[in-house]
Amino acid sequence: MKLFGFLNLRGISGQIAALVVASIVAMHLIITATFLIHRPDQLDPPIAHRHSQLAAVAQLLGAAPPAGRPRLLADIARAFPQLDIESLPPGSAPVANETDGPSLRSLHRHLGSGYRVFSLKHDEDNRKVGIELPDGALISAKILSDPWQRPFWRGPWMTTVLFAVICATLLGLWAARTLTAPLSSFAKAAESFSLNGGAAAPLPERGPEEIRSVAKALNRMRDRISTLINDRTKMLAAISHDLRTPITRMRLRCEFIEDDAHRSRMLGDLDQMRSMLESVLSFLRNDRKLESMTLVDVASTLQLVTDQFADIGRKIAYDGPEHAMATVRPDDLHRSITNLVENAIRFGAEATIRLRISSDTVTIDVEDDGPGISDEHKDVMLEPFVRGDDARNMDEAAGFGLGLSIARTIVLAHGGELSLNDRQPHGLIVRIQLPVRQQSRQAAA
Repeated sequence: MKLFGFLNLRGISGQIAALVVASIVAMHLIITATFLIHRPDQLDPPIAHRHSQLAAVAQLLGAAPPAGRPRLLADIARAFPQLDIESLPPGSAPVANETDGPSLRSLHRHLGSGYRVFSLKHDEDNRKVGIELPDGALISAKILSDPWQRPFWRGPWMTTVLFAVICATLLGLWAARTLTAPLSSFAKAAESFSLNGGAAAPLPERGPEEIRSVAKALNRMRDRISTLINDRTKMLAAISHDLRTPITRMRLRCEFIEDDAHRSRMLGDLDQMRSMLESVLSFLRNDRKLESMTLVDVASTLQLVTDQFADIGRKIAYDGPEHAMATVRPDDLHRSITNLVENAIRFGAEATIRLRISSDTVTIDVEDDGPGISDEHKDVMLEPFVRGDDARNMDEAAGFGLGLSIARTIVLAHGGELSLNDRQPHGLIVRIQLPVRQQSRQAAA
């Protein structure tokens, strides 16, 4: 990493550094704004105003002559009824100076040293205070009680901290989502990567500089892989196609062989080679245009396959509902089920096609009563050109190991799964699970 590379806002390190700085600045701005609004270093203005008002009235009475105080006291009572000012009889003041509490001390500061302040009766909402004037006269007044102090956890500071933490958390989650979204798209693209010449959309080249570089590299790698696979497929398809002509010529020449047994064996070998070429060409049809998804009655397709094999004398049965709709590629589905049934009747005496459908999944089982496949060979049997093990009793002309592979490729192109399961007491169950509703996908069949 280059020195001071974190200053590059197009990279991941620069974006994370900018996020941290922005979070710190935002929290400081929030705390500063809260401090300026609440100003805990200043007294509550209403309290200071009430004390200064009462102090001014008491100082006015203290400066007035004793003869004129009753009239002045009556005028003040009418002008400031909330103070409830009254004169007190002499001798009702306590000997000690009772100025406990912030309200009394604040009032005493406003009055000055020539006045005494003491507490009288009080209740929850207000209380009476006594004031001794400089000449010894006593008055009483009512002041509101001290404001209730909110606990710390309900104060502005805790609210500010919680608000700042929530903002920083949301900002962090948004940044993490922004930085990791391209990585999630990489994983989805890798899962849906198609081997049919790169029909899938390229990876989006967005996000930080490092993510864009990775996306470009993966797109170039995918293009090279797709080109390699296409070249391999075209080469094998061309070879398989061109071999048809010499095989045909060899069949014609075999007709001139006088030995019937020798001619029959030669023709059998040529038929096997032609069948193998047809299977290879069918398997390598990856460069063809994909069939579009269509809403199909899957039950009718399965019944059609059943009738086709029953017409040629095979023991096969269908078990399922009469109608079951799903979005599939109809020709590909017919081809995959046909391959599975051919395997089933080749290795067993009877076969059964079972259909079960739920709100989200279509399940198709193709069962046979043959010898089955051992657990250690089930995964291998799904690979192309794998002809099975001894338990299936395959001979040289039985097949080429492409039926299961083709069926599995078609099922995967539908976004489904194909699995091999044991049937009791013996036999094999090939289970296909397909989604009822297809999402938009491009995959090779």
